[in-house]
Amino acid sequence: MLLDPPPYLAALQNNIRLRLIPWDGAVRAGTLTDDQLSRIRAVEKTKKDARQQTVEADLDGYRALFVGDSGKKSVLESAAKRQDVVQNVLVLLSDLLDHVPALSKAIIASGDPYRHFLPLLAHSSNPEDPVPLLTSTVLVKLLASSRDESPATIAKALPVLFSYLSTLTKSSDAGRQDIGVQEYSSLLYGRASRQQFWKQRSETVAPLIEILQAAAGVKNGDASATLWSGATGSAAGASSSANASTSGGGSSLGPSLGGGVGLQLLYKVLLAVWQLSFESADIGDDLNDEHDIIVLYTQLLRLSPKEKTTRLLISTLLNLLTHNQTTLLPTAVLARLPALLQNLKSRQFADPDLREDADQLRELLDEYTKTKTTFDEYVGELNSGHLRWSPPHRNTVFWAENARKILDHENGALVRRLAEIMKKPWDNDKAVLAIACNDIGFLVREVPEKRSQLERLGLKTRVMELMAEADENVRWESLRALGGWLQYSFDTK
Repeated sequence: MLLDPPPYLAALQNNIRLRLIPWDGAVRAGTLTDDQLSRIRAVEKTKKDARQQTVEADLDGYRALFVGDSGKKSVLESAAKRQDVVQNVLVLLSDLLDHVPALSKAIIASGDPYRHFLPLLAHSSNPEDPVPLLTSTVLVKLLASSRDESPATIAKALPVLFSYLSTLTKSSDAGRQDIGVQEYSSLLYGRASRQQFWKQRSETVAPLIEILQAAAGVKNGDASATLWSGATGSAAGASSSANASTSGGGSSLGPSLGGGVGLQLLYKVLLAVWQLSFESADIGDDLNDEHDIIVLYTQLLRLSPKEKTTRLLISTLLNLLTHNQTTLLPTAVLARLPALLQNLKSRQFADPDLREDADQLRELLDEYTKTKTTFDEYVGELNSGHLRWSPPHRNTVFWAENARKILDHENGALVRRLAEIMKKPWDNDKAVLAIACNDIGFLVREVPEKRSQLERLGLKTRVMELMAEADENVRWESLRALGGWLQYSFDTK
């Protein structure tokens, strides 16, 4: 999938191309050799076809120019002290990799293709230094063009390159973010590169999720609570915001969604996550556990202003849910994805792939919901790790029919999950603690003889601790839950 070069990068490269380099003086000073200069001049100012013919006729010579050969330094080594020459050579190599696919394979086939490039990623701590950025572009084109998955690439080059690109995606500058995300996407061409990307997910995936959360209108620190409550604050104004920002206000690139996230940046982030989602069988559960990806994507689907972003959202959800049906389908139902998909049926999508994916996703959820019971809904909510005031919690008939089943299910797995949820402070969503206390209270009242099972998990102690919570609802529900234990104690005396 070809994307136009990021504007920030294109402008930087054009400025470097226009600079005049005193090449003859550089040769006299020993900065580069006559052979190196002759090869540079043979392709520097020529047309694409002529460049391709020249390089393909002398592949070994151009490989040696950029990565060296036995007894010969590369031009990057020779000119290491001349930053104007290094920058010019990096831009030239980037252009050649675009026009001469055979060059990337020739460079990769050399003994140590990354030896001269990887150190340049740490060339300077100055964010304005163009050398690391230009080097990353060369490396990305080199890897993406060759589709190489050798140990030297996956274990040596990719980790360093991913770490550098993460500094761009974390930048407050929209132009640098745009470059980082697009270069990520170019590198996610195969399973090995996607697996390495996931291994470094604290650097790579987490900043992308933060961009998506901002687009959904989620503020820092309360992502899970805000998404599950549905109170992102951006739903009402998403469409008008996107239209109003077409004049290019703020720091985003072009029209923007929530948090000033440009639509083009949003698309590129969604594209990278979609590519990653082809590893859903291995990473889907963790991705959802760590980032509430199902509810986040459901919210973004509600806000999606363009068909191309809608397509990526639905396709990613389809990948995730198809490969993790037992764990993620209940979460999708809790996030009200089925109802949203029904609403989307009224939209006339032009993209046939989008229509097909939406139909498959709808069928998958319909098949699941046909056999789902209220008990299944409750189990799904517990397994999601985030409680909300869904119908079962206040339904006395539900508890009368299912309390014992909940306690006995898979040797107490559900109650242990409830205990795990209650251990967290939930500083940004105290309702979770109130709901958990409500559930504990029903379990004690309906099956009092099983209270020791709850006590062994520390639930009685935790309920007593929550009586001192600042939140009024938590205090009330914890008091009601403790009342079950007190009633049982009095009744047995």
